[in-house]
Amino acid sequence: MNGDEEFFDAVTETNQRVTGPIHVDTSQSNGIGKAGERPPQENGIQKHRTCLPAPMFTRTDFSVWSILKRCIGLELSKITMPIAFNEPLSFLQRITEYMEHVYLVHKASRQPQSLDRMQCVAAFAVSAVASQWERTGKPFNPLLGETYELIREDLGFRFISEQVSHHPPISAFYSEGLHHDFLFHGSIYPKLKFWGKSVEAEPRGTITLELLRHNEAYTWTNPTCCVHNVIIGKLWIEQYGTVEILNHRTGDKCVLHFKPCGLFGKELHKVEGHIQDKNKRKLFIIYGKWTEGLWGIDPAAYESFRKQERRGDPLRKAKLDDAAEKADSDVADAVPAAQETVQVIPGSKLLWRINSRPPNSAQMYNFTSFTVSLNELQTGMEKTLAPTDCRLRPDIRGMEDGNMDLASQEKERLEEKQREARRERAKEEAEWQTRWFRQGKNPYTGTPDWLYAGGYFERDFSGCPDIY
Repeated sequence: MNGDEEFFDAVTETNQRVTGPIHVDTSQSNGIGKAGERPPQENGIQKHRTCLPAPMFTRTDFSVWSILKRCIGLELSKITMPIAFNEPLSFLQRITEYMEHVYLVHKASRQPQSLDRMQCVAAFAVSAVASQWERTGKPFNPLLGETYELIREDLGFRFISEQVSHHPPISAFYSEGLHHDFLFHGSIYPKLKFWGKSVEAEPRGTITLELLRHNEAYTWTNPTCCVHNVIIGKLWIEQYGTVEILNHRTGDKCVLHFKPCGLFGKELHKVEGHIQDKNKRKLFIIYGKWTEGLWGIDPAAYESFRKQERRGDPLRKAKLDDAAEKADSDVADAVPAAQETVQVIPGSKLLWRINSRPPNSAQMYNFTSFTVSLNELQTGMEKTLAPTDCRLRPDIRGMEDGNMDLASQEKERLEEKQREARRERAKEEAEWQTRWFRQGKNPYTGTPDWLYAGGYFERDFSGCPDIY
């Protein structure tokens, strides 16, 4: 094993303990949602749990700086963090959260006009990152060969993902509509870096959505996510960067700018952009916030409104002295004050609005209702799931149940088991064989990608590795 591999697998620091569970009122819940409890049925539709088995633990007793001071400028995928900084989900389950607003894909498939389809696809791309709002916990790094499946008949899709590489970490996923209206697939290899006061996650990898009824494929890459004040102060999140969604059949493109916070927080969470045809003629203007919703309007109406706005509202000057003071400061980045909600321009069309979160979300790692259900283990599930499924992973299950000592011990055991398996492969000069995905090229961009090989839902799991 080389030094880089040793660094990737640094042993978890377990000498710091977690104390102080936060009280959570579950009286409004329709069930605690413990593993193994079968969810009730209502009019033939399966109901999913509405809260976690145990509330999250406070992280206040942990010295973050003692862990991170050696990590400045490094990739955090190479550092094993104490379990208190995690949330009880695998990164494979975090990817599955792309599907929370899958109704937008179904809606896109029903639209006869390509412009209307692109509007729905753009809304879906933005909605995919909405669940990250106020989510400051780190998902568990998937083990090599780990999988996650989700079938939601009520939402019309099934989903499978696999951790196809450990160095570098790469997660591949594939989803299909149960009514044969779409395919959604990609491979994600996030680059995480620590910059002193913040952690930046750059989600490399191409995402592809195919609308089968229209013979159309759309591709894009997600924006960069940054968590501020990881050392001191209140944690807060922003997304920034440009997302370009390309319709490979028509040449239409949607360009979305996720705005960085800016000096006074005016741009926090804002998304602005447009849809253009293959000749770069603007067809539609899109604006909103990824934490609230997205609207669109005709370009002529948008320009007319902005002209009126400029005539009635002179530009404000930024305070340069304040800017210099902020740039040189060693204290926590101030949390931007909450700005007014999106100013909806008259004549605009609502493209998407975020779902409200459950009442106890703050005590459940700020999970959405969709997220709360992802690690639910119903009675009999063990007989049908692949033995590599995240729901069967003991460290995540222990953390979800509130047993942090067990979770930390299991996490360390699983990581050592993974290291030992790699050493055995090295002795035998054997290459790791992925089970459900194969390495290839994206059929639309030509870039390297991991493609679904098929067969998962036939449920022959005899060749699955023993990773837990």
